[in-house]
Amino acid sequence: MRLVVVLLPFFFPASSGWAANATVKDGATLLLAGVTYRLDGGDAPEFDQICVDDHADPWTCGVEARDQLTRLIGGRGVHCEDLGPDKTLPKRHAGLCTVDGETASLNQLMVRQGFALTSEPSAKGHFKSDETAAKDGKTGLWRGCFVAPQEFRHGKKDGTLLGAACRSDKDREIRAVLFPEESAAPPGCNIKAKFAVRARVTGNLGIYQLQGCRSYAPLTRPDRWFCSEDDAQAAGFRRAYNCRAATRKR
Repeated sequence: MRLVVVLLPFFFPASSGWAANATVKDGATLLLAGVTYRLDGGDAPEFDQICVDDHADPWTCGVEARDQLTRLIGGRGVHCEDLGPDKTLPKRHAGLCTVDGETASLNQLMVRQGFALTSEPSAKGHFKSDETAAKDGKTGLWRGCFVAPQEFRHGKKDGTLLGAACRSDKDREIRAVLFPEESAAPPGCNIKAKFAVRARVTGNLGIYQLQGCRSYAPLTRPDRWFCSEDDAQAAGFRRAYNCRAATRKR
């Protein structure tokens, strides 16, 4: 394991969400000193994930989780203990990350504030009480209705609904919000992705299209949106074969 400490400030595009020396990619992912870390033991909504809020309205909870992590860092120095390659996302490293002045890790704080779920077995039960408190207090995601990020990533539309605002008599309507037929692109993200059985031959969940690719415009109902090819590939999608490398745009 290695400890990465960065003290000098860098500046990044606002679309990435930034805090002094770390780029916040989503509610569970940081780019620090050239290494992309997933906050070990927690699982936050994907950047393009939609939830339902406590007023039964669509809520860009993935964007909010990203912003919440940015606020927790608050421009302070970030330190990540490198725990090695992430077992579920090989292109990422698992990390235990803290900020100057805090004893609790960012991993734990995101669960405590209700913007991440515990992820076992890596959490080793350490965040369970934080998750229970967030759930009982209807904090963060728990005040509304959502599906676990893992089920969203796999397009599991019949997954368990979580949160205080879930209603059995509105099950179909809620799922239509959580998995819209025509989803809007999050800020700064224009890569379209679609789940595809044929992609499983290469061990992927689906394929993605870049702007300028032949099939980009015809793909009017993407299942996922990504901000970079790295993010798309880490999530298990491959570039469409008819999308040549020369057309790539980040």
